[in-house]
Amino acid sequence: MSQISLPQSLDPDLPLTALAPMQDVTNLWFMKVIAHYGSPDYFFTEYFRVNDTSRLNRKILAAITENDTGRPVFAQMIGESIPDLVRTARELCRYNIAGIDLNLGCPAPRVYRKNVGGGLLREPEKVDRILGELRSAVNDRPLTVKMRVGFENTDNFYSILDTINRHNIDLLSLHGRTVKDMYHGEVKYDLIAQAVKRVNCPVLANGNINSATTALKVLSQTGAAGVMVGRWAIANPWIFNQIRLSLLSEPISPVPLVEVRQYIDRLRQTPDSATIPVRARAGHLKMYLNYIALLVDAEGHFLRLMRKTQTEVELLNLCDRFLLTDSNQYLALAPYSSCVEKRSGA
Repeated sequence: MSQISLPQSLDPDLPLTALAPMQDVTNLWFMKVIAHYGSPDYFFTEYFRVNDTSRLNRKILAAITENDTGRPVFAQMIGESIPDLVRTARELCRYNIAGIDLNLGCPAPRVYRKNVGGGLLREPEKVDRILGELRSAVNDRPLTVKMRVGFENTDNFYSILDTINRHNIDLLSLHGRTVKDMYHGEVKYDLIAQAVKRVNCPVLANGNINSATTALKVLSQTGAAGVMVGRWAIANPWIFNQIRLSLLSEPISPVPLVEVRQYIDRLRQTPDSATIPVRARAGHLKMYLNYIALLVDAEGHFLRLMRKTQTEVELLNLCDRFLLTDSNQYLALAPYSSCVEKRSGA
């Protein structure tokens, strides 16, 4: 079986860009918000949990069925039960998906302890069986994998890459840390470069792509077909446009903080915002602001004060104070190192 063509990118002459799947973040609304500021080539859904009693999550499915961004959406699954993964993949293929993506990288302990996500990297034989069955079931559209370089070491790295070749996987998104690394420490871009040489499919480099400058360096260093951006797209939804401009050697216009304030309002105004309890609204916004703050204030005051706020009103007033008082202030194009040190795992 030869590989299946990937969906058309925005510019066939440029490397690919993708928004990483992030649980509780990359829902339909967030995809729409990102599209407003500049879509990536590809979107990936939050993962569909797969087990013997699972059914397709309707909210995650909406990111496929109601998606009007004009960009392809890959449906991501997480699980280890082969019959149920096959069943779910077939169900998802009834919808307008760009392909099926298997999560082999989620580093959350509550996930890998169930032997799914990154936990499966400890069992290369199981990965082999899963990919073999999925490839047989998904034969008319791309089958892709998102993974890390290993669980706590890279002992199984090359054997799993060979498995990816054996089953004609169509795209590999590779985060250059182990599962146990979580989001700490250096990203092993050298291992991504080795994967690029070893596998027969395009590779998206993932892990701490925090700016357009970093994206270009990583593309150069790894030879990857593109980059996948996760948490830094929360901090800076303009990043995909900025990467494209940088690849074209065009200047990047700085983003005024007043536009960041408008972005925060856009995040807040989800279609179901009225159903979010008043007490939970500040917490919902803080999930995003934990990242946005890293590009707003070099001293970390905004981050610290933001975390202390109790209500949405208090939080929005603080945003006004930091983002609207000086029209000559701009979003940083890369994270402030002092803030990143203060935010564990950023």
